[in-house]
Amino acid sequence: MPGMDNLFSRLKEVIGEAHILREPNQLKNFSVDGTRPKAILSPGTIEEVSKVVSLANEQRLSIIPMGNGTKMEMGGIPKKGDWILSTLRLNHITDSDCDNLTLSAESGMTLSEIQSQLGKIGRGYFLPLDPPFVEKATLGGIVATNSSGPRRLLYGTVRDLMIGARAVLPNGDVVTSGGKTVKNVSGYDLCKLLIGSYGTLGILCEMTFKLLPLPEKEATLVAPFPKLEEAVQFGRHLLRSQYLPASMEILNGTAVKKIYPPFAHQELYLVAIGLDGVSEAIDRQVSEMSEIAKEKGSLPPSVLQSESHASFWKAIRDFPAQLKQEGKSFISLKSNFLISRYGEVIARYEQMAKASGVECALICHAGNGVLYTYLFIDPKREEKSGSIPSLIEEFSSVVRKYEGQLMVEFSPPDIKKKIDVWGGWRPDYEIMRRIKEKIDPQGILNPGRFVGGI
Repeated sequence: MPGMDNLFSRLKEVIGEAHILREPNQLKNFSVDGTRPKAILSPGTIEEVSKVVSLANEQRLSIIPMGNGTKMEMGGIPKKGDWILSTLRLNHITDSDCDNLTLSAESGMTLSEIQSQLGKIGRGYFLPLDPPFVEKATLGGIVATNSSGPRRLLYGTVRDLMIGARAVLPNGDVVTSGGKTVKNVSGYDLCKLLIGSYGTLGILCEMTFKLLPLPEKEATLVAPFPKLEEAVQFGRHLLRSQYLPASMEILNGTAVKKIYPPFAHQELYLVAIGLDGVSEAIDRQVSEMSEIAKEKGSLPPSVLQSESHASFWKAIRDFPAQLKQEGKSFISLKSNFLISRYGEVIARYEQMAKASGVECALICHAGNGVLYTYLFIDPKREEKSGSIPSLIEEFSSVVRKYEGQLMVEFSPPDIKKKIDVWGGWRPDYEIMRRIKEKIDPQGILNPGRFVGGI
């Protein structure tokens, strides 16, 4: 087609022929829920991103931003996906100011690269984020999905740590919001608006974060409980105490068997407390929390340090990757609700799953009111019964009762077509739709993947 050939000639002038992928056999590997792009474009600078987006807007072609693809299974099925815009060539630290505890980096850098470089500076620093797949997850994908991990209990989420951003809007404009100082925003804070927007409002190119010095010591207290009620009481006691854990997770028996081998043959609930800080304070808290756990009904607690500590939390964060390696068919859900209700939600989910004949693993951020659920499915059984969509709706009704929302993070496309991956209509949907229409009137960025099909 002459028109398309002319368009790609213009793209070659912008980013170079070597950074345009159009080979059909390779493109099929980049399909998003069955939507195959016509090209993969890899700009190397913010200016190149701007020109590519301007061309797409001019031609009314849709763009799906992508880093290493760790978040591409999230969200709704795309309405269109003409081009995938890869951010992997945007991979530089643009400003490192550890004396003032700030860092600016481009969106294609992985979090592990950032942490590795920061750990070598002076006494060592780190960006206090621990989302899934830190070895592959890029900063852009982490921010766009507001991805977080167990340590959000102490350090917060992206929204708490990001203080500035440069992004390209759907018309190609490059905008800057925030900066290296915390109180530097007047008017609307576009930086915060882009967090968790799933690439529907702009393409993140560079972000500025707050840093912290590396903690002197890290350790994990693992307390196994025969009953859920005992585990919940222990967790609630810690949340009301003077202790400051970095993370607090509760795992049900199915999750325990897959994540923590020492208890693989027992039906137990596991409470895992992650601690960061000064050595003396960590040792004291571990000792005191162990005694409290035993008073609440725990079997003898264990303490993990060094490699065992790191391996344990990696297993929790990257649990979906482990399931895929094992060849498991599963659906993953993320539920949020009132923090005080996590015990009731865990109990109800287990009861509902058992009644439906579906095995489920549960991992709860007990201090944040966030529950990750993994439903193990038999595709043949699902085709006949349709039990999974019904079970997901039952789960949604539970969290709505406790002022929450359920999101389907990963699901095969055939099941996605039967459910609302965002858990139904939300009161703020109309506001989000109007913002999308104002910023992206032609709907070229990630169409259909955000709440309400935005």
